[in-house]
Amino acid sequence: MNAHLYLRASTKDQDASRAKVALESFAGDKGLSIVDVYAENISGTKLNRPELMRLLNTAKSGDVLLVESVDRLSRLSQVDWDTLKTTIKIKGLRLVIADLPTSHKMIEDKGITGQIMDVINNMLIELMATMARLDQEKRVERINQGLANKRAANPEWKPAGKGKNVALREQVQALMTKHPKASAEEVAKMAECGVATVYRIKRELS
Repeated sequence: MNAHLYLRASTKDQDASRAKVALESFAGDKGLSIVDVYAENISGTKLNRPELMRLLNTAKSGDVLLVESVDRLSRLSQVDWDTLKTTIKIKGLRLVIADLPTSHKMIEDKGITGQIMDVINNMLIELMATMARLDQEKRVERINQGLANKRAANPEWKPAGKGKNVALREQVQALMTKHPKASAEEVAKMAECGVATVYRIKRELS
């Protein structure tokens, strides 16, 4: 059975290599044939992720979509999570979560037992996705509360903000010009930035 490994880290400072090794080992133990590895540094709150979209476009019905944990796949809003679930179902993919044993049954042929496990598995995935979303909402709430407290203490205070990294933009643009056939992943590696940053700069330049 073919498997597509999806790895996601939220920032370029987070490395997905450990998860890659773990998922490759998992796939080997389960007798899965790895078709490709899709890795990106991007927030799980975004549905339109380049590598996730590439996976969904590439995978065939019956293939396994393998992730380490539910929050690596989704910290999405309920609406976006429903959209992603529907897409996975329409594509006929088997969603397998390495740290959720009930999902491992998706690798096996389905009978009556498989159908029961399907129901239980879907409930657990739904619960874990909800927990991931609530955790994200709490993080945002804490950040907003912190900003509100600073403004209350000092009405003149203003957040510095990230701003645009002009140097990085110029570096990425130069690399794309010098290596016109290089993929976004290759450019990101050369520039030591996230793939999502390369795609954003490409969009801005087009």
